[in-house]
Amino acid sequence: MNFKLNISDPNTSARTGTITTDHGEIKTPIFMPVGTLGTVKGILQADLHTQVKAEIILGNTYHLYLKPGTDILEGAGGLHKFMNWTKPILTDSGGYQVYSLGAMRSIKEEGVTFRSHIDGSKHFFSPERAIDIQKSIGGDFIMAFDECTPYPCEYNYAKRSLGLTHRWLKRCIKHFNNNKPLYDYNQTLIPIVQGSVYSDLRKDSAKFISDQDMPANAIGGLSVGEPAEELYAMTAEVCNILPQNKPRYLMGVGTPDNILECISLGIDMFDCVLPSRNARHGLIYTRNGIMNMKNAKWKSDYSPLDEGGPCDVSNFYSKSYVRHLFHCGELLAGQIASIHNLSFYLWLVNEARAKIESGDFLTWKNNMTKKLKTRL
Repeated sequence: MNFKLNISDPNTSARTGTITTDHGEIKTPIFMPVGTLGTVKGILQADLHTQVKAEIILGNTYHLYLKPGTDILEGAGGLHKFMNWTKPILTDSGGYQVYSLGAMRSIKEEGVTFRSHIDGSKHFFSPERAIDIQKSIGGDFIMAFDECTPYPCEYNYAKRSLGLTHRWLKRCIKHFNNNKPLYDYNQTLIPIVQGSVYSDLRKDSAKFISDQDMPANAIGGLSVGEPAEELYAMTAEVCNILPQNKPRYLMGVGTPDNILECISLGIDMFDCVLPSRNARHGLIYTRNGIMNMKNAKWKSDYSPLDEGGPCDVSNFYSKSYVRHLFHCGELLAGQIASIHNLSFYLWLVNEARAKIESGDFLTWKNNMTKKLKTRL
């Protein structure tokens, strides 16, 4: 993986760059649609190319490990071939999903024992096992195994957890370096900054992560319920420490206005389930604000879903028709809304990139964030 820093905004910490992988280039800042089980839910890969214009998508290690299993993925030649996706893929480590299991998991120095949410069967993830599974899946970017702390989280717990995450990272790096990729392309291991919402822990973690000198770095454990002010404060402090010449990935963030604010703080890569999950419940993001397509106000509105919007779907279907589909429980409703929302997120980061390059980012960002929060 290679990263080229292109332009830095003079008024903020926003920047543009180019990430080069064996599966193609990624222009940053970038949003990555989440494809938990080898699919971005309800969307054909062809539409991810032509409508959403995704440059990279995510796969979920925990879920893919359970279904279809690493034997099936290895038999297909990795997730790219299994799902017929030719562009880059990033896989998480499974740490967040294990964290979300609550009482169904037990964390120790050796790793995490957990029970499947599907059938209750018992499994074990160590840092080494998480790397092996991600090598089987075959993502271009794979994440270090960490513990994601909840919010709120007591300081002493966050400090102990951070020490564990750092020790696990050392094991991940050692195991990653001692084992070759299974397929005919390179993989990049990304460490994760943790530390809850405690400034000293975040700074310590950012320094530790920077010292590992990996090709890219991530920030985890945010967007788990903390106020937006805490999200921005922790992101800013970490970005002030992480190296300028490497991509910065903020995991699991967020709303459109979250993304613009975090771009201004120096983040390059984002992922979040919100655009597709909210789409399936009728929530549509546009340049002028947010629409709930189930509301009666759209019943007789025959104008396009988002006139002049980010993709063909936005302009082809009317608000009235999309509302009708939701009220009838038609699967097409979620598909249309998901394509539009993901296209909008990609449009948003592309527009941010253009504004950074033209020198107009700060004014545009301040005006746009106000609109993005408006309920239409």
